[in-house]
Amino acid sequence: MDIRKIGPGLSVSPQIMETEIGILAAQGFKGIVCNRPDGEEDDQPTAAALKAAAERHGLEWRDIPVVSGAIADKDVGAFRTALADLEGPVLAFCRTGTRSATLWALSEAGHLSVDAILSTASEAGYDLSGQRERLQGTAARRDTDNLRKQFPKTRPHDVVIVGGGAAGLAVAASILKRRPHLSVTVIEPRDIHYYQPGWTLVGGGVFNRDQTKRPMASVIPLGAKWVQAAVAEFRPEDNAVLLENGESVHYKVLIAAPGLQLDWDKIKGLKETLGQNGVTSNYRFDLAPYTWELVRTLKSGRALFTQPVMPIKCAGAPQKAMYLACDAWKRLGVLGDIDVNFHTAGAVLFGVADYVPALMDYVKAYDAHLHFKESLIAVDGPAKTATFEVTDNEGVTRTETRPFDMIHVCPPQGPLDFMKKSPLGDAAGWVEVHHDTLQHVRYGNVFGLGDGCSAANAKTAAAVRKQAPVVALNTLAILDGKAPSAIYEGYGSCPLTVERGKVVLAEFGYGGKLQPTLPRWMIDGTKPTFLGWFLKEKLMPGIYFDLMLKGREWLAEPNVLSHAPRPFEVEAACNFDSSSR
Repeated sequence: MDIRKIGPGLSVSPQIMETEIGILAAQGFKGIVCNRPDGEEDDQPTAAALKAAAERHGLEWRDIPVVSGAIADKDVGAFRTALADLEGPVLAFCRTGTRSATLWALSEAGHLSVDAILSTASEAGYDLSGQRERLQGTAARRDTDNLRKQFPKTRPHDVVIVGGGAAGLAVAASILKRRPHLSVTVIEPRDIHYYQPGWTLVGGGVFNRDQTKRPMASVIPLGAKWVQAAVAEFRPEDNAVLLENGESVHYKVLIAAPGLQLDWDKIKGLKETLGQNGVTSNYRFDLAPYTWELVRTLKSGRALFTQPVMPIKCAGAPQKAMYLACDAWKRLGVLGDIDVNFHTAGAVLFGVADYVPALMDYVKAYDAHLHFKESLIAVDGPAKTATFEVTDNEGVTRTETRPFDMIHVCPPQGPLDFMKKSPLGDAAGWVEVHHDTLQHVRYGNVFGLGDGCSAANAKTAAAVRKQAPVVALNTLAILDGKAPSAIYEGYGSCPLTVERGKVVLAEFGYGGKLQPTLPRWMIDGTKPTFLGWFLKEKLMPGIYFDLMLKGREWLAEPNVLSHAPRPFEVEAACNFDSSSR
């Protein structure tokens, strides 16, 4: 736990877990204040579960959820009242601790000097300097919207990148490799960075999950400034991003790489039973080891593997889980006693036909049963049943409930909630970009890449590797007052691990056009090969951490074309204060 003392009776921290509440009680805490709304992250425990754990340990609980960037006067008043009512010491928490620290600061304004408040917060690791004017004006508090207007417009950063996942860090490194002197800021609240493609191998018993994570501080590119905060709002008309603590960060060019969210709640009963009752998913860091536990201990019965409607992270990942499980069962001599079923909402096994024959060979070899146009809609863990919405060839739907001994679930996925109402989002909430230049369709000094953008490519880390240099070059063009000319051709890659030691290395671009990186005489991606497995298991983690996140673009240089700029590109290129360059 990262507990930071603010005052004699108050400490703040990032998200706490149920298992940590007993430790807090043992440390002498008497009360807990929750400042985080439910549902901000997939693996976030609910306030109700935490409250129940707190009450079991004799701690008082107060729930004051605050939306990032929208701390209102009533929230400050509720926080002050809670601290007055609760016996100390008290722990307040949110996602990173910033909202809790901000509530404390605003509740103390008028009692302590602004400098003392900011100094105390800084010593605890929270930079609340963006709240100075609000703190100074607290005697005549206004509502949140009016308070936001008080923040002075500061000198803009050359480039602001929202998101510290693969996309955000890769493009930051790519830009700084070309121009180390630029001021590049990465906004990311999490302190751990995950190599998510490795979770399939964790679930297959090949990797240890600790191999797939590194401290965020260790992967932030040299020369980039890391702002550990969550974004509350994009304000492209002002060339600004609003943070959860109310601070505005201004930019010349914005790169939006917010990622996507896993919508576990869209499947009734799923969230309550994940990690138990034979229900697992490689799409969560904490659950991938449970997948392997289920695989190695299942000796007979029915195993279900599911895939929702597109788009999802790595379209092949759900069936990779099935192939690796089947290979393990085959090696253990129990495959013949397990009824393997793959349920996909799609009408085909894989979207690029060239790779289907090789995959079908393994489906037949493992005697797996394919079920097309079937979407998982409910899971009853204790009863060990899964309910599917089944669509027949005439478009008629019905529901079917099937028993299981093990089920691997790929959850529905979509844009982050705050993107659905963002001016940068399309109708669905994806960052709306031109599919070639990855420039925003309405704001010329904004780009998007990664899982959260609207480009019609496969959402994979390999796609990011090709997108990052495109966005880097086009960002520099905008800073130079020129039109974007680097082109992304939709590249994505899905190493389909069909067994231990063999991979079907699918590489393709827009429209399913094959885009192999290596010549076919070296590796034929349409067939299972050991070289594909060697790349996946041995080389790709290093390529990810030591090449892609370091701005080394081996075999990833983009095509650069000459074309006349679109009218809005020229206008947008000048849409910032050039005097501050």
